Amino acid sequence: MPDTTPRGLTRLAFGGDYNPEQWPESVWQEDVRLMREAGVTMVSVGIFSWALLEPAPGEYDFGWLDRVLGLLHENGIRVDLGTPTVAPPAWFYRAHPEALPVTAEGVRYEFGSRGAICHSNADYRAAAAGITTRLAERYGDHPALAMWHVHNEYGVPVSACYCDSCAAHFRRWLADTHGTVDAVNEAWGTAFWGQHYTDLAQINPPRATPTVGNPGQALDYKRFTDATIRENFRAERDILHRLSPGVPVTTNFMTALSQCDSMDYWAWGREVDLVTNDHYLITDGRRTHVNLAMAADLTRSVAGGAPWLLLEHSTSGVNWQPRNPAKAAGQMARNSLAHVARGSDGAMFFQWRQSRRGAEKFHSAMLPHGGTGTRVWREVVELGASLDSLAQVEGARTQADAAVLWDWQSWWAQNLQWRPSEDHDPRERADAFYEALYDRHLTVDFAHPESDLSAYRLVVVPALYLMTEAAGNNLKEYVENGGTLVVSYFSGIVDEHDAVHEGAYPGPLRDALGLTVEEFSPLLQGQRVRLTGPDGSELTGDVWTEFVVPGAAETVWTYADGLTAGHPAVTRHRLGEGTAWYVSTRLDAQGLDALLGWAAEDARIAPRADLPRDVEVVRRTGDHGTFLFAINHTATDAKVPLEAHGTELLTGERAAGRLAIPAGAVRVVRLDG
Repeated sequence: MPDTTPRGLTRLAFGGDYNPEQWPESVWQEDVRLMREAGVTMVSVGIFSWALLEPAPGEYDFGWLDRVLGLLHENGIRVDLGTPTVAPPAWFYRAHPEALPVTAEGVRYEFGSRGAICHSNADYRAAAAGITTRLAERYGDHPALAMWHVHNEYGVPVSACYCDSCAAHFRRWLADTHGTVDAVNEAWGTAFWGQHYTDLAQINPPRATPTVGNPGQALDYKRFTDATIRENFRAERDILHRLSPGVPVTTNFMTALSQCDSMDYWAWGREVDLVTNDHYLITDGRRTHVNLAMAADLTRSVAGGAPWLLLEHSTSGVNWQPRNPAKAAGQMARNSLAHVARGSDGAMFFQWRQSRRGAEKFHSAMLPHGGTGTRVWREVVELGASLDSLAQVEGARTQADAAVLWDWQSWWAQNLQWRPSEDHDPRERADAFYEALYDRHLTVDFAHPESDLSAYRLVVVPALYLMTEAAGNNLKEYVENGGTLVVSYFSGIVDEHDAVHEGAYPGPLRDALGLTVEEFSPLLQGQRVRLTGPDGSELTGDVWTEFVVPGAAETVWTYADGLTAGHPAVTRHRLGEGTAWYVSTRLDAQGLDALLGWAAEDARIAPRADLPRDVEVVRRTGDHGTFLFAINHTATDAKVPLEAHGTELLTGERAAGRLAIPAGAVRVVRLDG
């Protein structure tokens, strides 16, 4: 069996994508010298090199890659070796133009970017297997090889193709998934609008139609697209396992909800030997460190709680957003160590040396255009030393306080057309609930709705429009056994085929929540409603309201105005040994904090008022002890309490009582005992 950690890597991973083919060979010696100066332990190589490795069909040139890997090995730098199948060569597309993807409107993309692939195309699949086989045969036992890196960022920038090859493949997938055309008709509800099929051959992908198409078909096509791409990953992975036994195989995910919405990462996490992730700050005015923490927690959860690896992030600004500010002094280290705190066994970047040409020449790198005299370079060297001092953290697991339920397939279904309100955004609710938990200093795991939740005192459901009966039973059992559940509106509405559950809303959640919902009443843009509590407190909601009919649930907050005035807005249901909360409107940050405060009391989670806002405290525990990470994202010095004495690993100083964290700094304490 392949290992789940990079082979031969004895310290935390530190480095980045290395693209020596962009530079004359005379630069390579300088590169490795500076890598050693910075403390680089591993680099990713060959990800976009197909055209150079196979300049013509069946003709290979591995000489330059031989020299690069030899040079890295001589200098003690491990290699994450890519299969370059994200960017087939121009000659391939000239011979096989049908391998370029087609949009739902029938437009075929052209060569000249990256990731322009029809994943159902047989010629692409054969060519990808061919170059992967040749690489594995040549480098499968290379002494520098630490791990294999298949493709690059699957699903970005395009995942779905709607060509005739995909249509034929989709029909085969439907036969495997549903069995018969009658089962497809039942799943999709084709009796509506006269969409009934009598033969699978009549079915095409959900191409552009005059108005909204069949939502069941659209949801299945998203599943088919994800499954097809995973087929291609597995094909390359299995070649590498066979020809390079014992070496872990991965592909870099983009789990942040702000970056990729087309991959079901719960399924992908089961396919890789080591979960890796790319993360880039989205500069949209939000608190970027909260989005980072959320992505890291989500990645760790996809890994089943095991350590994972940050394979790409940026040293400073990127180049692909409307505005791309530089990172402030010290922010690179805070970002990197926040990922490590939340389970990453290292911090890798895109890329090592900043490109002079191409689309990403303004994307920051470890070695900037300005060279070693720059602030970025100095911070890179400092970060390398910091990671070296944290070697004991490798393999430790991050400890979580609560769970957030998330399901990519529910997100896909929710985002189909013709929902009650376009203002309800499941990603926004997930972000908002996560931020509220973050501000209560709770470390979060994410979990699939059907997974074992018994380890968590508090489980939050920010947006779960699609929910199976099995998931509903799972949440009911969780509450009955003593858990505290918080559910937000428009959850539990449809089954796995996007069919509304029989009976009143919210379907499989009715028993757990002790209520039904008679009718949705979304608000118009800009409208708000007031909620009043038993103690006279007031909250504010917008976007959504509902006519909630309590059964066994008690009303905690009531709508004070609007169409739903006098009806329950927030309810609480005692069931068995636990409690289930339901909120039927979109609460603002103050309201979410109040709601989660009440729920935390039910869950017996003590408030952490002694921790300042925007100062993270996260723990990892492993064979070498418990490590407390304290990360100060503010411009003010802060202190956090320590439950035991310890050694601060970045400074070597002893720590006890209250740990001082300078403004913008990070401290990591290995606790005694």
